[in-house]
Amino acid sequence: MKRKFKFTLAYQILVGLVLGIIVGAVFFGNPSVEKYLQPIGTMFINMIKMIVVPIIVSTLILGVAGTGDIKQLGKLGGKTLIYFEVVTTFAIIVGLLAANLFQPGEGVDMTNLAKGDIEQYVQTSEQVQKEDHGILDIIVGIVPDNIVQAMAAGEMLPIIFFSVLFGLGIAAIGDKGKPVLAFFQGTADAMFWVTNLIMKFAPFGVFALIGVTVSKFGLESLLPLGKLMILVYATMIFFIIVVLGGIAKLVGINIFHLLKVLKDELLLAYSTSSSETVLPKVMEKMEKFGAPKDIVSFVVPTGYSFNLDGSTLYQAIAAIFIAQMYGIDLSISQQVTLVLVLMVTSKGIAGVPGVSFVVLLATLGTVGIPLEGLAFIAGIDRLLDMARTVVNVVGNALATIVMAKWEGRFDQQKEEEYYLSLEKTV
Repeated sequence: MKRKFKFTLAYQILVGLVLGIIVGAVFFGNPSVEKYLQPIGTMFINMIKMIVVPIIVSTLILGVAGTGDIKQLGKLGGKTLIYFEVVTTFAIIVGLLAANLFQPGEGVDMTNLAKGDIEQYVQTSEQVQKEDHGILDIIVGIVPDNIVQAMAAGEMLPIIFFSVLFGLGIAAIGDKGKPVLAFFQGTADAMFWVTNLIMKFAPFGVFALIGVTVSKFGLESLLPLGKLMILVYATMIFFIIVVLGGIAKLVGINIFHLLKVLKDELLLAYSTSSSETVLPKVMEKMEKFGAPKDIVSFVVPTGYSFNLDGSTLYQAIAAIFIAQMYGIDLSISQQVTLVLVLMVTSKGIAGVPGVSFVVLLATLGTVGIPLEGLAFIAGIDRLLDMARTVVNVVGNALATIVMAKWEGRFDQQKEEEYYLSLEKTV
């Protein structure tokens, strides 16, 4: 039977991506590209940010109210955080091994490297360090003093904390809570409709964002740092196929099936360097794929703060790259220190703009690596960010399946039916 070709969102985004690269390359160095295209890209990102909080709040409240069992929810939370910690630790170790094995910073001619501007990251890092993000501060920060303010700032953990308590409250009051539950069900349905509408604008947003990136940095400026880029991309692919693929196999899932299900979202996340752009659709698809609503609603948003596999993997490679670039030979104990510090700092300031750069600024000094080295990779950070965003998305999507399997609540038949429906289209 001949499969029917459909010009799906993935193909539309791909066309936008290619056209953006062409326009950026043709008009390299022309400020008009940023002037006219940046507003389109900014509008698209803002539209996505606009819907993220209502979707998380409504779906999480529905999921928790549907469960209604604080013990079950606490057990799920504990398992989820343990899983996140184990996988992100694996990501850091894989990054360190890759950097030590292939040594991307060895023999780099620093005179050929163009310095980027890291002033904005330095200011953010200083602010973060003033706020002191130790373990206790992270725990205290989960509890919001003003939920409206937390929602306005898009602070994920306080939003999750409030939504979980609110959902438990609705479950506890029984029939009195049904009208409130109906309101949030209507909100969730309406917001997913809005999401589908916004996604139609995605190819234009991708075209604009990529066009601006290429016009600013050009293709030639990437060549001196090509070794680092190749290693980062190769390690990310290895991590998805081998590490995440191995985890998927352990729970009875084919990682390539999951990648096919998420192809639209992965292309969009890659193009925009933003996990937020795909959060609503990932939640929707994981539910269709067989994970229960309450697990999806809890695991995916929590993962955006605690399960940044791609970011932590990149941070490990970048730290070693800069050390090698300066001829600094880090001992095993220094690298272990780096792992431990990254494990804490990557959780403590999740959600901060340019988080990977900020984490590196806050971390490198602990093992004696010059912070100035970050200026040399600032120019290609956007392109590296695209790769690590994809890994973050795949890692969080897989986490929902692992948790659903762990809880014995994954719907295998639903998964098979959904995948077969995708097979009918190219």
